[in-house]
Amino acid sequence: MNLVEKILARASGRESVSAGDVVVAEVDRLVMHDLSAYLTGKVYDERVGVDLPYPDRVVTVFDHHFSPPTEHQADVLNRNREWARRRGTQLFDCGSGNIHNVLVQHGLALPGQIVVGSDSHTPVHGAVGALAVALGNDSHAGTVMPFGKAWFRVPELIQIELTGELRPGTTPRDVALWLVKELGEGSVIYKALEFTGPFIKGLDFWDRWLFPVLCVDLGAKCGYIEPDEVTRAFVESLPNGSVDRLVNGDGDPVEDVRRFDVGDLPPQVAAPPTVGNVHPVDDVVGTPVQWAELGGHGGGRLEDFILAAKVLRGRRIHPDVKLNLVPGNREVFRQALELGIVADLHEAGGTWFPPSTGSNQTANMGAMSAGEAMISTHSRNFPGRNGSTEASMYLASALTVAASAVAGRIADPRRYVSEGNPHE
Repeated sequence: MNLVEKILARASGRESVSAGDVVVAEVDRLVMHDLSAYLTGKVYDERVGVDLPYPDRVVTVFDHHFSPPTEHQADVLNRNREWARRRGTQLFDCGSGNIHNVLVQHGLALPGQIVVGSDSHTPVHGAVGALAVALGNDSHAGTVMPFGKAWFRVPELIQIELTGELRPGTTPRDVALWLVKELGEGSVIYKALEFTGPFIKGLDFWDRWLFPVLCVDLGAKCGYIEPDEVTRAFVESLPNGSVDRLVNGDGDPVEDVRRFDVGDLPPQVAAPPTVGNVHPVDDVVGTPVQWAELGGHGGGRLEDFILAAKVLRGRRIHPDVKLNLVPGNREVFRQALELGIVADLHEAGGTWFPPSTGSNQTANMGAMSAGEAMISTHSRNFPGRNGSTEASMYLASALTVAASAVAGRIADPRRYVSEGNPHE
């Protein structure tokens, strides 16, 4: 059995399962953000109403309305706070970070667990070797909360094998964007994706993080990386981090293997209107931008700020550009402070925001008017997601975002980095 099958077999009390089986499995963690928690809690109170048998399994993170700009949004947060107190669930209030960064940083998504969430990027927790999937709010209210269970159809497995060493100026984020184009949006509906190969195995944890987050745009049910010593070291460094349930597949041959060499890959940019509209940076160089942002589910990592500082240290952003800096969680901001990065990016003209999901859906920040453009490390670039449907969102690596903030237009980061470490 592969990792997904082993986890589902354990959680459903079976000796084995295989692709196509339908199982009812114990859920280890349910994670919601402030918007989904409000809807789920309301349905639970009105239509279910029993005491939660496993309140410690339910986690809410305030990451959209992290600084509510209206009375209505403030009321939503207060209702969530009241619900969490009444039901005894875990709550991370405003300024804690974005939903997925917070969950993993606090040791609440662990190897071998089943993690479900209402956010479509929940599969990102496959980076720790968990089975992580997105479920609808009513599923949470109807099955996960009252019973601690959910039903799953065991997905077929596709292996994504990556080889090659990156050139200077190209980062794992570029590889992840490129893969969406190569595999095709919606091309692997309800499949499990295993990201493997020498390239993946050579990445640290937070760079591995960039690959399972792709699942929703590819149509996959989940994605994961087989746990190894990198996984073990990262998990054991976390508060309450445990590898007691660490699971690995049996290594049986996989029928569907997709192989890619990333050694010659240049920096990539996802242009509007979808995540799969990916081009080499040269195709879009010179496109004016008024906004740049480091943040979102695929950004806001310490690694992103380190890369940006390599470009921005000693430079100033273009006078026509606003640079938003949004840590993924409070630990990221603390580490950036210790490294002097907070001061470096502040001096370059960037504006630091509370740890959150940033301008995602413009719940608090980052709305654009018609004709404006942003380049960011976010996970989505659909029209209207950040304000006007006539505004444009481009997705790129932290290096490309920082270089573009300096140039005032989309720029090739290779002009700003030196030979040597390919991520510099």
